Amino acid sequence: MLRFDVYNDGAPAGDVDLSGAYVFGQDQIPVRADLAVSNGQISCVKRVPGAAGLTIMWDATSAGKFLLSTTRLPERNKPYNLNLELCRSQMMHISQKIEDWGLFDYPDAQGICQEFDQVRMGFIEALKTPEPAKSAATADAALAAAITLGEKIALFHADIFLNRRRNSGASVLKYGFGCVVDLFSVSAAYQDLLRDSQDFLSLPVPWKHTEPKERLYKYTQNDTWIQWATKCRKPLHVGPLVSFEPTFLPEWLYLWEHDYETLRDLIYEHIQRIVHRYEKQVRVWNVVSGIHAYNNFNLSFEQLMELTRMSCLLVKKLAPRSIVMIELAMPWGEYYSRNQRTIPPLLYADMAVQSGIKFDAFGVQMFMGAPVDGCFVRDLLQVSTLLDEFVSMGKPLHITGCQVPSDITPDAWDAWGGKAPPPKAGHWHAPWSQRLQAEWLQAFYRIAISKPYVESITWRDLADYEGHYIPHGGLCKNNLEAKLSYKELRNFRALLASKQPVTDPQKRIDISKKEP
Repeated sequence: MLRFDVYNDGAPAGDVDLSGAYVFGQDQIPVRADLAVSNGQISCVKRVPGAAGLTIMWDATSAGKFLLSTTRLPERNKPYNLNLELCRSQMMHISQKIEDWGLFDYPDAQGICQEFDQVRMGFIEALKTPEPAKSAATADAALAAAITLGEKIALFHADIFLNRRRNSGASVLKYGFGCVVDLFSVSAAYQDLLRDSQDFLSLPVPWKHTEPKERLYKYTQNDTWIQWATKCRKPLHVGPLVSFEPTFLPEWLYLWEHDYETLRDLIYEHIQRIVHRYEKQVRVWNVVSGIHAYNNFNLSFEQLMELTRMSCLLVKKLAPRSIVMIELAMPWGEYYSRNQRTIPPLLYADMAVQSGIKFDAFGVQMFMGAPVDGCFVRDLLQVSTLLDEFVSMGKPLHITGCQVPSDITPDAWDAWGGKAPPPKAGHWHAPWSQRLQAEWLQAFYRIAISKPYVESITWRDLADYEGHYIPHGGLCKNNLEAKLSYKELRNFRALLASKQPVTDPQKRIDISKKEP
């Protein structure tokens, strides 16, 4: 059993938030564990032996509130100081990325390296302090500085490689920026906003809409958007064709949840119908999405991989000139600690590559700002590190969905119980606002497109309609009034098209600034 003492303002914590918390083992893979809090101490009873670490939502004061991890630690009788261990992990992470990215070789990184030395001295001071409460207070200050420094390092590295890509003469993104369209929003104002701000459209084809009853097909909304995109010469990314997310599946399909052969045949027929209907208009097919995380039919590992293989091969055969993509949902994999019938995302991706499944690219979702697995807030260094994991996959990467909220007022959070839960999901530097949403968009896009294997980025919602994925997460308000994030995206696209550097190294944005 692992135990952690938690301190808040120099005293044992009276209230510890376990929202999103989980235990992980080797290779950061979550493991089953029972978590409990008593008298300011967290107990982690693991189901597997060996060293393990704890990931927990942590308020790092001015830096923000993030899901942060300790290092992997052996079991012992004496509890660990959680404040100190979170700081230790962050310092180790920064040190590793400075080494991996070779930042010591850049003259402009001298200031960052000096700041790292200062933060390290704060951590050493916390280690040397014998009183646990005082040590925790010192570690908290060092952790906040380390998170801010880690984000500066991520953006510094991104700017170097982004400007290098632009100077090489190659296009920064092969397919550009896109947005997931709302199938039922066909107003001229909505379409004008898409036309003016997006390079391509991501068109969902939910099975529950195209076949609400067995053998009853409806394609009206999809056909309308396909025709409009063709008329406006907007390339189309369509899918997912196969997803077990509850909002995607028709209710009648659950009749076959215990009959895998019939379920497989129905999926085959569904893919065949959709691809035959739209194959000439689609550039990228999102074939399989998130079946590693949403296993509503309790399929085995072998059955999930067989469905992936069958679906990709079928689309490859029907539309050989299109790109076939496998999409990863909840890419940090915290869901695996709660449901062992699922597959860790990077393990699933690696198996897809190693087993010879015929597909062309990976997609990955990056949603933050809602208190559910896969949507808790992570800092930019964690984001950049996760994207680096796809280097070894040898496949291009598409960001198929990203989003953060622009507001934390409770009016749009009824689906989460109407209790304004965003604080439990974390925040970036300050409570979410329009300005922070716009700054996060620019920072995330800079990091993503600096990776040479990233080929497109898709924002989830254009507007704050009822069908939104994350409340207040659209680029526009419910009345289609443009937010700061919409304007930032347009300005960022124009900047990339120009020859100006994305960020002047001498005038970098100070991401640690607070909301006025």
